Amino acid sequence: MTTFTTGAGTLTRDALAVLQPGFTGTTAPDWVRRALAEGLVSVALFGRNVADPEQVTALTAQLRAERDDLLVAIDEEAGDVTRLEVRTGSSFPGNHALGAVDDPALTRRVARELGRRLAACGVNLNWAPSADVNANPDNPVIGVRSFGHDPDLVARHTAAYVEGLQSNGVAACTKHFPGHGDTSVDSHHALPQIDVDATTLHERELRPFRAAIEAGTRAVMTAHIRVPVLDPDRPATLSPRILTGLLRGELGYDGLIVTDGMEMGAVAGTYGLEHGVVLAIAAGADAICVGGGLADEDTVLRLQEALVAAVRAGELPEERLADAAARVRSLAAWTTGTRRAPSAADDPAPEIGLTAARRAVTVTRAAGPAPVTDPVYVATFSPAPNIAVGDETPWGVGAELERLLPGTTTGHFTGPSAGTEALRAAAGRRVVAVVRDEHRHPWMGAALDTLIAAGPDTVVVEMGVPQSAPRGALHVATHGAARVCGVAAAEAVLAG
Repeated sequence: MTTFTTGAGTLTRDALAVLQPGFTGTTAPDWVRRALAEGLVSVALFGRNVADPEQVTALTAQLRAERDDLLVAIDEEAGDVTRLEVRTGSSFPGNHALGAVDDPALTRRVARELGRRLAACGVNLNWAPSADVNANPDNPVIGVRSFGHDPDLVARHTAAYVEGLQSNGVAACTKHFPGHGDTSVDSHHALPQIDVDATTLHERELRPFRAAIEAGTRAVMTAHIRVPVLDPDRPATLSPRILTGLLRGELGYDGLIVTDGMEMGAVAGTYGLEHGVVLAIAAGADAICVGGGLADEDTVLRLQEALVAAVRAGELPEERLADAAARVRSLAAWTTGTRRAPSAADDPAPEIGLTAARRAVTVTRAAGPAPVTDPVYVATFSPAPNIAVGDETPWGVGAELERLLPGTTTGHFTGPSAGTEALRAAAGRRVVAVVRDEHRHPWMGAALDTLIAAGPDTVVVEMGVPQSAPRGALHVATHGAARVCGVAAAEAVLAG
């Protein structure tokens, strides 16, 4: 049986303390429990660890039996990126829908209710919100995860989200610093580059992060992106200029700095996992996120050993590692100090997510077509999901329309012949065509052309960023594909 590095006491415990590993299964593996005894302070939950809220509550209780001051992190942005409701779709709309409503008080209430539910499950660190300004509409990884393209709008909703989430004792982790919105490359696969001047960077990308810091965000997550105006050589996660110079120095941030997943291609594929982890801590990061893909004991052992070896070789100052570990423990102490039993004063708002989703829907009607009253054919045009969203979570309006209009049937299509295939499957019935980021997928636009030419009464539901001009007899934009967005869209289709 492998064991975690022991000896030299503080050094090896600090090397373990800065890691935020994931694991497989819906109960705590023995190796995780041993690691907690040896100094691990954080664990990360992913969709594979979640069956339902009761199971998550039992899992976190099992983990805290080993270490009470434990950080349990999760990537629960709500909207398209959900782990707590990975198998059903989220009860909350995502950032883009909240930005479309542009009511910071609503955003604060949504985040507060999300925080209440996470805290009830024993989760106390949420890798959210995304503070990225979606400056590039063709961005393949941010899109509806952003509040929008306007820096001021993104800033005020980022601050509201942080305040709402943390009001229930769940630490916010604002991401992806210094801004991932102006990219055309997904950092899960390769290393993106942001080519902007210093003025644009400060006035656009950094404005929401300043707002988050002013709102008291307890954590900030780094982006695996290269920003030549800040550092022409290293991506932000590995850059002392960006993490220590800009984030700590210029912006005055003193909380926890968490890396994005270190096994992502932008770092592991360029620098190697172990070397990348050492460089990240040396640059100023405090906590290493790993476990989205590599979720095993051997990975944690290798990273602990790499950090210890780097200190002993003089490649990583021991004081920097100690400082990083202290910051992790400090956040764990904060969450322990804010933990309390739920009470009536918590003001549960179970319907706030659906309320927000309904307010986010925008409808464009053409003159003439009749309302939808009879069973329809729902043709869903599915793009390949990015890794952050995953392919486990259902989306669309088909299930809800089948419930509201018995006799409705559905189909999923992709590729150049999607429109023709959908038209054949519809067999003369009225079509509700569901797309996600049509503007980024020419084949989707061609499919809509085919359907609308054959049936002018075709209804179009856009569940991504509504960049293309509205078309169809009825065009419904939801600004996201959460489960509640599908409910709100179906209601709008029937309301006409």
